[in-house]
Amino acid sequence: MSLDKAMERGRDSSLAPMSTALVAATNGNGNGTGAAPSNASYRLRLNPNQDHKAENYDDLGLEFTPLLFSSLERYLPPNLLNVSRDTKYKYMRDILRRYSTEGERTRDQKHREYRQKIISNYQPLYRELYTLNPSTFFVQSFSKAFNANDKNRDESIRSIMSEPAPGVYTFDMLQPRFCEMLLSEVENFEKWVHETKFRIMRPNTMNKYGAVLDDFGMESMLEKLMEDFIRHISKIFFLDVGGYSLDSHHGFVVEYGMDRDVELGFHVDDSEVTLNVCLGKQFTGGELFFRGVRCEKHVNTETHPEEIYDHAHLPGRAIIHRGRHRHGARATTSGHRINLLLWCRSSVFRELKKHQKEFLNWCGECKREKQARLLQSVAAKKMELLVGQGDGGAFNLR
Repeated sequence: MSLDKAMERGRDSSLAPMSTALVAATNGNGNGTGAAPSNASYRLRLNPNQDHKAENYDDLGLEFTPLLFSSLERYLPPNLLNVSRDTKYKYMRDILRRYSTEGERTRDQKHREYRQKIISNYQPLYRELYTLNPSTFFVQSFSKAFNANDKNRDESIRSIMSEPAPGVYTFDMLQPRFCEMLLSEVENFEKWVHETKFRIMRPNTMNKYGAVLDDFGMESMLEKLMEDFIRHISKIFFLDVGGYSLDSHHGFVVEYGMDRDVELGFHVDDSEVTLNVCLGKQFTGGELFFRGVRCEKHVNTETHPEEIYDHAHLPGRAIIHRGRHRHGARATTSGHRINLLLWCRSSVFRELKKHQKEFLNWCGECKREKQARLLQSVAAKKMELLVGQGDGGAFNLR
């Protein structure tokens, strides 16, 4: 099977934000009014107001996920940012209806009902895991890097990163106690699933074991993790794939072992940026292997020696990379390995990508093809000059 066909598709399509086509189709910044305008006059900003604190829409019975409204609100015209929540909600709802089919809305509604059914019946083991708390989640070096003042924060974050291969960054992130608690929480959830015979969705089409953390109540915590930490890292290292505009996520754990999934085939993720953190437990094997970044056109091209890198997991240590960085997981030969994955996505990047034919900033094969064309062009120019000189010499002899 080709890598493109094997490309991971997350189960949380209901969390995907509005396509940037919404923004592009509304012709830029526009002029909103205090009341929701007529359907034909909807306008959104091309760029979000990053300083605006969006309202919470969780308490409304919505046909779209509440997070989608919170994300979209930042694109509202300036004079709509401070109107009533109801006015903003109606304005955004009617725009979304123009870009979402009835079938999509029905599917999203069913997924929300599915999640709500789990959350209403599952009793968490550690409720403190469901609200992001940097002091108990992160190791000191990670927290200290983000606590630096604005002027020094980027450099502080860079200082805790290692880059063992181009585009692959590793760093210490999670405290041992947090890893233990999250492992216990996942075990508790799996036990509840078994006892209630509740049918759950697995993280993706390739993993038969594991759980979607968003589905049993960790959605808001992981959203904050992406917004406050991973997006900042991605702005520094992954601008070329929309790291500045990550606006949705798919959070899950995967389980490997002799009685679980043993390995994971060569693939790319359905993400712009992927965070992967080993939680434990005791295991051998299971290394990640990387084989270069590719766009859809070149996903099955050969690997070059400089693109080969293998990564050994350590509990609490994170690895972050582009979703289009081809990779897989070697067999876990003993024990039990569980990893936390956060697929971070950018609707802005995905929309822009539709209108590009080459991806010279990040696709290794696009870069090589361009270099080959340049070499061919130079060679052809040299030949043209040599032929011209030869013709000139023959003419002078006459």
